[in-house]
Amino acid sequence: MPFVLAVDQGTTSSRALVFDHAGAVRGMAQREFRQIYPEPGWVEHDPMEIWETQSGVIREVLANAGITGRDVAAIGITNQRETTVLWERATGRPLANAIVWQDRRTAGDCDALRAAGHEAAIAAKTGLVLDPYFSGTKLKWLLDHIPGARARAGRGELAFGTIDTWLVWKLTNGAVHVTDASNASRTLLYDIHKGAWDDELLALFDVPREVLPRVVSSSQVIATTALDGASVPIAGIAGDQQAALFGQACDRPGLAKNTYGTGCFLLLNTGALAVPSRNRLLTTIAWNLGGKLTYALEGSVFIGGAAVQWLRDGLKLIRTAPDVEALARSEADSGGVVMVPAFAGLGAPHWDAYARGAILGLTRGSTGGHLARAALESIAFQSADVLSAMEKDGGVTLTELRVDGGATRNELLMQFQADLLGVPVVRPEVLETTALGAAYLAGLAVGFWKDADEIRANWRVARRFEPAMSRDRASELRARWEKAVSRAKDWA
Repeated sequence: MPFVLAVDQGTTSSRALVFDHAGAVRGMAQREFRQIYPEPGWVEHDPMEIWETQSGVIREVLANAGITGRDVAAIGITNQRETTVLWERATGRPLANAIVWQDRRTAGDCDALRAAGHEAAIAAKTGLVLDPYFSGTKLKWLLDHIPGARARAGRGELAFGTIDTWLVWKLTNGAVHVTDASNASRTLLYDIHKGAWDDELLALFDVPREVLPRVVSSSQVIATTALDGASVPIAGIAGDQQAALFGQACDRPGLAKNTYGTGCFLLLNTGALAVPSRNRLLTTIAWNLGGKLTYALEGSVFIGGAAVQWLRDGLKLIRTAPDVEALARSEADSGGVVMVPAFAGLGAPHWDAYARGAILGLTRGSTGGHLARAALESIAFQSADVLSAMEKDGGVTLTELRVDGGATRNELLMQFQADLLGVPVVRPEVLETTALGAAYLAGLAVGFWKDADEIRANWRVARRFEPAMSRDRASELRARWEKAVSRAKDWA
C-alpha cells in the first residue's frame, strides 16, 4: 500500500511525516534549527540550514517508516508563512538570512505607509492589516539593504519566496519557482479577490515582478523530485495554518480550528465569500482547489508555545517543554500573576508592533509554578480574544472549537481554554493536522484520496474538554487579562 509524505517546515524545526490512507502517522522525523536574533525585535533563519534539516528528516522518515521513495504516492509541503527568502537564481545562494514572520524590523516602514494613507487600499486588496508580520515589507527591506539587489531583481537574476517556494526550488534543483495561493495571500502583494499579483501593490512596495514566483493551485502536480531513485510528484502546497484547517476537515463554511504551535492561529472557513473584518482579523485565502478559491477569517497570535520555550530556554525554569504542565499544577492557580507574552508585539485583534512582554501581579509569594500557570493561561487568553472578534465578524457563535498542535497535549491548557470560552474544546486523534492537511492536498491531486468525503471520514475525536468554570469567573479573569494587555501596549 503506498503512502503520502508530508514536508512540514515550521518556525523552530523541520519535520517530515508519512501518512497512510486512513490518515494515520506511519513515521515521523524532526530536527530543530537555530533561531538568530541579530538585534532586539529581529528574528532570522539560515535558509541553507532549513534546507539541510528538511532534506535530512525526509531521508530519516523513510528509514523510520521502513519504506522507499517507490512507496510514496505524492509529497505535500506545508510551511511557516510570511518568512522571506531572497536568493540568486544562477547559484541558489541566499543573499541573506531569511527574515522570519516574527521579525519587527519593518515597523517603521508600516508606519510610513499608514501615514501616507495606504492602509485601507492595501486591506481592500489583500485582506491583511499593515504590519511587519507579512512578507511585503520584509522583501522591500532586503531589496533596500542588500547592495544592488533591486536592480538585479529587475533583471531577473534573483528569486523571492516564502519557505514553500524555497523548498520546491531546492527539491527540483532550481527548475521550479512557484508558490500556492494560500502563501501568496500573506505577502501584501497579492490581490485575493482577483487571485493575482497586483501591479499597484508591487509599485507601492517597490518590488519588481521578475522576482516573484508563479502561483499554482494548492492541490495539483507541480513538479517531481528524486526520492531514493524514484520520481515522486510534489502535488500539494499550503501555508501551515491553512493546511491545518484542511487537515481538521474544516472544509465547509462555519467550521473553525485553532492550532497551538509557536504561535496560535484560529481560522474560520467562510467558503467562497471573502468576509471583510470589522474587528482587525485577517481575510485570507484558505486554499485553491481546481481553480476555486476558498477563504477564511484568521486571527494570529504571535507567541503561543514560544512562551513555554522562553520558560525553558530563557529562564531555565523547566528542562523540556512538556515539563511545564507539572510545574503549573504545583499551584492551584496563577496567584494573580498575568503574563502578556508580547515578545514579538501583539497580533490580532490588537496589532501593536510596539507592544512588549510583561509579567504583572508579582508578589514575594510568587513562584515558578505561578509563572508556569500564567504562561499557559496567556495562550488561552489570547486565543479567546481572537475567537470573540471572529464571532462578531463571521456572524456565528461556535458550538465547539477543534484544536491541534503540540500544545494541545497539555490538558491543563485545554481545560482552561474550554473554561474561558464556555464551549467544548475538541482534540482529534491525529494532532499532526498541519502535516496531514498537506498530505491530503497532495493525495487528492494524485487520486490517493478520491474526494473530501473520504477525507472527512478519517477525522475522529480523541477527547472533548467541557467547560467547568462559571461564566462570572471567566469574565473576571478576562477583565484582568485586558488590564494587563493595556500595560504592555506601545512600549518599545
